[in-house]
Amino acid sequence: MPGDVAVYDHLRSTDPEDDDAVYRVVGTGTERVTLLRVSDGDGRRAHTGEVFTVPTDALDTFERAENPDDERPLAASLTGVVEGAYWSIRTVLGTLAANPGKTLAALALFVVGRFGGGVVPLSDGVLALLAFVGLLGLAAVGTGRL
Repeated sequence: MPGDVAVYDHLRSTDPEDDDAVYRVVGTGTERVTLLRVSDGDGRRAHTGEVFTVPTDALDTFERAENPDDERPLAASLTGVVEGAYWSIRTVLGTLAANPGKTLAALALFVVGRFGGGVVPLSDGVLALLAFVGLLGLAAVGTGRL
């Protein structure tokens, strides 16, 4: 196999002492190939960040492997969506907490616009606009854009 690997190819070591981890080729050269570990020994996707440089003459101890990202089970995909949503919400809430002045100002606009109908002498259109601006403000502060 030496010399015919390309970036994004997937390889697995044939050495019986190594685990069955899958590696993605992330760099090629005339004398060495750089590999990123993308799965554990059981074939599950792993985000380890482990990078290895292998001499091209040692590539005969590797075989081609399937990309562990292909045909992910539905449960794994849904887990990724839920985890992503959790971390997104956590990040937004953390950013809001880190900017209390801006957060309170935007929240006040929203609360007055949404619940101030009987208290604040403004038309329904102006109150709706205040609520909308307050929500936009919260989104801007929460995402770090304001």
